[in-house]
Amino acid sequence: MIHKDPIYITRPLLPNLQNVYKRLDEVWESKWLTNNGPQHNFLESELKQYLQVENLSLFNNGTSALLLGLRALNLTGEVITTPFTFPATVQALDWNNLTPVFCDIDPTTLTLDAAKIEPLITEKTSAILGVHTFGNPCNVEQIQLIANKYKLKVIYDGAHTFGTNYNNKPISEYGDMTMFSFHATKLFNTVEGGALSFNDGSLVERLNLLKNFGIANSEEVVLSGLNAKLNEIQSVIGLEVLKLVDTERQKRHEIKRVYEQNLSDIPGIKVLTRLQGESSSYQYFVIQIDEEKYGKSRDWLYEKLKEYNVFTRKYFYPLCSEFEWYDHLESARKENLPEAQKAVTQVLAMPYYGELQLESVEKICKVIRDCV
Repeated sequence: MIHKDPIYITRPLLPNLQNVYKRLDEVWESKWLTNNGPQHNFLESELKQYLQVENLSLFNNGTSALLLGLRALNLTGEVITTPFTFPATVQALDWNNLTPVFCDIDPTTLTLDAAKIEPLITEKTSAILGVHTFGNPCNVEQIQLIANKYKLKVIYDGAHTFGTNYNNKPISEYGDMTMFSFHATKLFNTVEGGALSFNDGSLVERLNLLKNFGIANSEEVVLSGLNAKLNEIQSVIGLEVLKLVDTERQKRHEIKRVYEQNLSDIPGIKVLTRLQGESSSYQYFVIQIDEEKYGKSRDWLYEKLKEYNVFTRKYFYPLCSEFEWYDHLESARKENLPEAQKAVTQVLAMPYYGELQLESVEKICKVIRDCV
């Protein structure tokens, strides 16, 4: 049965408008729209508590956060990272004049394969940039052991891990720095926005300078920065959305359960996002399609679901290592990244948001089943 209304991969979590208006009244009364206003500072405080972090800095988006986080760490040379990620991860390296060294991924979690990192380290390596792919945490313990051995910084792109715990610890306790994205498509959003959590409290001042043109005071500019501040309107949205996150997580947990129930016995369909409870961000529900066992390719299923008004996403496609400006890199060669090359043809992110009806989930799964 074709759905009357399109079912998209996600829908933004939107707060109650009346509550937003009340906070906007406060903003209008204060006439303070940006530059660390009261709404911004309150959101920062609330997020520190929610994410259980000591140091947190808010930004106008996750890309700015990662870009300036890398700058704050004074990295040089090469950074080992994954080819299987959103373009912003490696673009943040580009804008810092850092060379990505692509490392293949683990076939189960699709995160950096820690066992393949060490052979890529050279005298030019300054850091490891991992991505907690679809909310699946990297092998953080092994990565840290390698980083300690070679005195490297560890940064995590945690765009998919808002509220995630690993081994009963907040995900941001691992590594030197973690970036969070608050884009409209994320579990928690400020329409656009992002944050950095970090272990070194001395970075607070440097990050504040970097995201505000390097301005130290009304008469002094001490470094070259950007304008990357989160404004009061974004902060208002964030404060109201944060109230809804726990309920949204519960709804997504139930949707995930129905997906898994209906997909569990279909040959060639594997659920990649298996984590539950506090260990899960409930950001995405992602499947991997084995064409040999399923009988159809990922791309075929992607197009077939469109015929039923269901819109999924080939996430992440293409691989970052295939961007033309990396053609000269040895680490970007296809033969060096077999698992990533495989995953990019098999992974499909399914519709996943709290308002998605369980009946619709069952219908989507029936389409997948009937295609076998």
